[in-house]
Order: sequence, then structure tokens, then C-alpha cells
Amino acid sequence: MAGIKALISLSFGGAVGLMFLMLGCALPVYNAYWPLFLLFFYILAPIPYCISRRVVDDTDSASNACKELALFLTTGIVVSAFGLPIIFARANVIAWGACGLVLTGNIVIFATILGFFLVFGSNDDFSWQQW
Repeated sequence: MAGIKALISLSFGGAVGLMFLMLGCALPVYNAYWPLFLLFFYILAPIPYCISRRVVDDTDSASNACKELALFLTTGIVVSAFGLPIIFARANVIAWGACGLVLTGNIVIFATILGFFLVFGSNDDFSWQQW
């Protein structure tokens, strides 16, 4: 039952984050849909870590290059997702208020992705790998 509550709270967090992203795009004051390119970053962010978990055997406690590369690529994707709205706002493509809403959505979405891996990332009896 604890896994179901975690899944519901994570889905609520994702919905709130996407709401902030949509508000930053669709409010009549802003009316610019360029921040929707961040959806690609949301999709790409967990992919390197998921691939490295499939490839790497976690029996040793030492750090390995595959996992470190995956964390480096994920960090690059997350930093790019935070930088793109700021670049759009500096170039006057979107308004600064829209940039604030999009950055708030970024924080919520990436916290939700992190929470998913913390809750369902372990290899216990209720794991996301069973789905």
C-alpha cells in the first residue's frame, strides 16, 4: 500500500510541474510556446541512468565509469533544462514571468523524477523493474 501512495503522490507532483510549464506558456500575458521544448529534457533526463542500471552490475562498492558517465549526462541534461528558459528570457523570446513559472515547473518535475528513482529504484519486492 505504501507503493501506491508514493505512486499517487509522484503523479500529483508531475501534474503540478506540468501545470506550471503550461501556465508559463499559455497564459494570455505570455502567449509563447517556446518553453514546451523542455518536454524533450524531461523525457531525456532519466534515460542515461536507466541504461547504466541495466548495463552495470552493482555487486561491488567501487565507482565505475558507466554509472559516472550516466550521472554526468543526466546532470548536463538537467542543467540545460534550467538554462534554456533563462536564455529564452534574456533573448526576449519569452517574458521573465513565464521564465519563473517554467523554472518552478522544472524544480517540481525534476524533484518528481528524483523521487521516482529514490522510491522505486531499489531492488526490493515492490520495484519499478517488475512493471
